[in-house]
Amino acid sequence: MSQEPLPFAAFIGIDWADKKHDVCLHVPGQKKRGRSVLEHRPTAIREWAQKLRERFGGAPIAVALELAQGPIVSALQEHDIFVLFPVQPTMLAKYRETFTPSRAKDDPTDAEFALELLLRYPEKLPRLQPESADMRRLRRMVELRRALVDDRVAITNRLTSALKGYFPQILGWFRDKDTPVFAAFLERWPTLDAAKRARQDTLVSFFRSHNVRSQSTIARRLDAIQSEEPLTTDSAVIGPLLLLV
Repeated sequence: MSQEPLPFAAFIGIDWADKKHDVCLHVPGQKKRGRSVLEHRPTAIREWAQKLRERFGGAPIAVALELAQGPIVSALQEHDIFVLFPVQPTMLAKYRETFTPSRAKDDPTDAEFALELLLRYPEKLPRLQPESADMRRLRRMVELRRALVDDRVAITNRLTSALKGYFPQILGWFRDKDTPVFAAFLERWPTLDAAKRARQDTLVSFFRSHNVRSQSTIARRLDAIQSEEPLTTDSAVIGPLLLLV
């Protein structure tokens, strides 16, 4: 049974990147495909979309690319002529390996492979359904929150690693290393020697001002500060590590 042609005026494969995107364009009935490079700039994308709109009279254009969300997806969704078909990275990789065993420089680009997948196996590429503005906003907020959490974990790990080199005691005084009280203490007393020179009433006032109400917790920290000994007093070791915190 012959496959029914897809109702699009043109088909596009895009190999996206941060600064530019490789584009491969196929027009039904034409043997030669158009290849171009699209800069990732709002003006460039808008002008490119407008030229396609004028060329094909505003008819829908199918676009295959290796992601379902991201900057280029958001940019394309601003134009109603584009119907997006996300390609699974594993599918694209297997297709690429099948047809480019040589891995030569003149092998087809991923834009061409994405286009071929769309033309040959349209039933395997479900079209991307536009989400509501509220859903897109929620998705973006979740992405930003995840990025912030990842940054927090990375910074905390880096800080912990640095402190192990010259001030490991503080890691036992505070359970959580991503709290304001921990950061404020370390900023005010960045070494054990600095903490030992602080007056007890100054330390008590500090903890109370940071909502540490447990007398036993405060007493335990004060005792530890006075009883602990520095891991090292070598300024050549401490100095560079202080730069990391």
